[in-house]
Amino acid sequence: MRFRPSRHLVALTAAAALTACSAGDGQRTDDAAAGSGPTVDLSAAEGARAALDEVIAAFGTTEAGEDVRFDVTSGPSAQQAAAVVGGASADFVTFASVPDLSGLVDAGLVDPGWNAGVYRGIPYGSVVTMLVREGNPWGVTDWDDLLAPGLEVVTPDPTASGAGELNLLAAYAATSNGGADPQAGRDYLAALVGDHIESSPASPEEAVEMFVQGAGDVLLLSERDAVRLERDGAAVRRVPLATTLRIDSPAVVIDNAPDVVAAQEFNDFLYTAQAQRIWASAGFRPADPGVAREFADDFPAPETLWTVDDLGGWSAVEAELFRPGTGSIAVIYAEATR
Repeated sequence: MRFRPSRHLVALTAAAALTACSAGDGQRTDDAAAGSGPTVDLSAAEGARAALDEVIAAFGTTEAGEDVRFDVTSGPSAQQAAAVVGGASADFVTFASVPDLSGLVDAGLVDPGWNAGVYRGIPYGSVVTMLVREGNPWGVTDWDDLLAPGLEVVTPDPTASGAGELNLLAAYAATSNGGADPQAGRDYLAALVGDHIESSPASPEEAVEMFVQGAGDVLLLSERDAVRLERDGAAVRRVPLATTLRIDSPAVVIDNAPDVVAAQEFNDFLYTAQAQRIWASAGFRPADPGVAREFADDFPAPETLWTVDDLGGWSAVEAELFRPGTGSIAVIYAEATR
């Protein structure tokens, strides 16, 4: 089975295609020729693209950003990361989750202390949540309800998707008391994966599509994607979870970037109230506490919000839970899907 390290290797095969996207294909915006100011090459996870375009437009109205142009490439987060490691031009990156940044740190493209600031390099994020059919016919309110006989859960394949990993990690954190009782977490996942996960598409986008078309009873996904579906009028309902996992989406300036000054000024802008409100309006949880309070009705506060740091950090999580053949969650998933 292939978990995150293999996803990065597979992503390298798509790196050339991603970096060669032309203007007009919906993936890349190149306005470098529109002016003589600095051009920031920006690589982004596709889920953040719409909000990012709004943030860039807002930055352009500031003194620091009025002459700055952006060349934006977006796509699946792991593939974007692999493209940058493989040589794609980038001054600035923002990815769906922290592990996608690890390859850039290992390659010497990003300072190992990228997360040392007040906001730890995380301008926006989300949480893992559940989506049910309109009317919530199964009466789902929390993780234990997913083990009801006959209930079917849709979640992306964790061997192919970082979102799939995060969903199972949220279930593990919630049922193991943040890793304090690992056996309870393993027992829960064995039951969930073995008896209730009937559909494991390769990506969160495919999972959403399958669920909207009628597959399964509950969909595990990021809150941001759930908000988008609700706003689009889908016949679904978000389940506010009492216990879940925080999703951190990093944004960093590439070391020795050609347009590092402009990239750093853009990075600073991401944490302004103006930009934070754009992230929140797009369904992401803002980093700024003041803006978060403004949007409190949109983002219910879980009673317990676990973080990857509570579970030992990403290095420990990958080694102990997701390493192929030995990680406890990897083994559970492999055995259940043989």
